Amino acid sequence: MHLTIQRDVFMQAVQDVSKAVASRTTIPILTGLKLEAHADGLTLTGSDTEISIERLIPIEEGGIELIQIQRAGSVVLNARFLGEIVKKLPTNEVTLEVSPNFMTRIESGQAEFHLNGLDPDEYPRLPELSSERRFYLPADLLKTIIRQTSFAVSGQETRPVLTGVNFSAEKGFLTCVATDSHRLALRRARFETDNDLTFQNVVVPGRSLNELAKLLDREELPVEIVLTDQQILFRLKNISFFSRLLDGAYPDTSRLIPEEYRTAVRMNAKDFLQAIDRASLLARADRNNVIKFVAEEATTVEVSSHSPEVGKVSERVSILSLEGEELKISFNSKFVMDALRALDASEIEIQFTGSMRPFILRPVEQDSVLQLILPVRTS
Repeated sequence: MHLTIQRDVFMQAVQDVSKAVASRTTIPILTGLKLEAHADGLTLTGSDTEISIERLIPIEEGGIELIQIQRAGSVVLNARFLGEIVKKLPTNEVTLEVSPNFMTRIESGQAEFHLNGLDPDEYPRLPELSSERRFYLPADLLKTIIRQTSFAVSGQETRPVLTGVNFSAEKGFLTCVATDSHRLALRRARFETDNDLTFQNVVVPGRSLNELAKLLDREELPVEIVLTDQQILFRLKNISFFSRLLDGAYPDTSRLIPEEYRTAVRMNAKDFLQAIDRASLLARADRNNVIKFVAEEATTVEVSSHSPEVGKVSERVSILSLEGEELKISFNSKFVMDALRALDASEIEIQFTGSMRPFILRPVEQDSVLQLILPVRTS
């Protein structure tokens, strides 16, 4: 392999695929990136067996030549050292030349590195997905869905299936749900597909989605999503992002969402978030994050917290309306703040079915997104 490439383009591609490289692995070759030069350009691949990212740098783009390939070929290079080297090269023109024993010369200006390479034939092959189960989502919508759900996945491996977001589809709508058994985040969105696509129990690891979200900033075209029984592929313009799916049946969360409520409070989301943030200063000091919420008046609610060692705080927050019964409830301040940030709404409605029942936060007059939180029992 022998080629010349623009440093900035090469560096961005190395950073993209390195997101899939494990910092610790028992398989030495997985600490590396596979580089393959061919007639269409240079393909870089990174993988930790759970996530695999493939990035194509075309010969030219927008009429600008990005690569000159003198000799096709391939090699696997250590991801960490390659990334650090490319980042610090002195000029924007980089030459890579691989010898028969995979020793790779990297040259830029007066700087020259020689990096030990590995046999690319030993690198794991990416799965070939030809499933008919495929659909399309705008990149910005997919990123919003990830932001509004993935934070609620479980951080505990005791129930591995809860560390992922459950995707299901019916009648042209995608429903994404995440729960750690203390809270639940749900987002619905319409998608495009070439056929009548229906599926359920497609559980994508939260880590995979968070890494994918970092690649969506530069995307403007719709993302193609392809499903098989064990893998999901997100195909962007020049990037293919593979993730394995989590095994196991995701719990039926639809029965957790109350269909009726006894108390509904409408309020400004920013005002409520800031009041909880202030009250949580003492709640965090007590290490329990518990906030007390009292709705008894038509114009304000009370938000308070108490720490025996530090002190107490209370604040009255203006509301837009109160419908139904008076209510006193306690909840985890972090869960509610996470939910409010995810809703991305100026005005919200909180629906309660009792002081010890799950409650719902949702934007006013919008049913595509909701957050459900279990209250905290206090003596």
